[in-house]
Amino acid sequence: MRRYSTDSAPAALGPYAQAVSCGGFLFTSGQVGIDPETGELVEGFEGQTRQVLTNLTAVLAAAGRTPQHIVKATIFVTDLAEFPRLNELYGTFVGDHRPARSTVEVSALPKGALVEIDLVVAL
Repeated sequence: MRRYSTDSAPAALGPYAQAVSCGGFLFTSGQVGIDPETGELVEGFEGQTRQVLTNLTAVLAAAGRTPQHIVKATIFVTDLAEFPRLNELYGTFVGDHRPARSTVEVSALPKGALVEIDLVVAL
């Protein structure tokens, strides 16, 4: 197992890595919309989602991967009413690539975040 990290994404909030590889796959830890420069959660669903995708792009780059290598995404939101906007933003992130995905509404996320995404990526 190999660990990956980058200063271009927020440091882990607990005892875990930003990403690890094992068995030909990269597994990212969930990213919330924290700006790595300020350490603060950005405002609003759209702002947080954009920041999450930026953070994930940085973690993928640290492992030499891009969104085109994503196999599966799991998305957690605190309000499924945001699902249409989530689809628009996520669609720009993956482009024509269409990995498997699950989206789940949850009651709360770390730091009061509105969205969290983790990925499984092919190496």
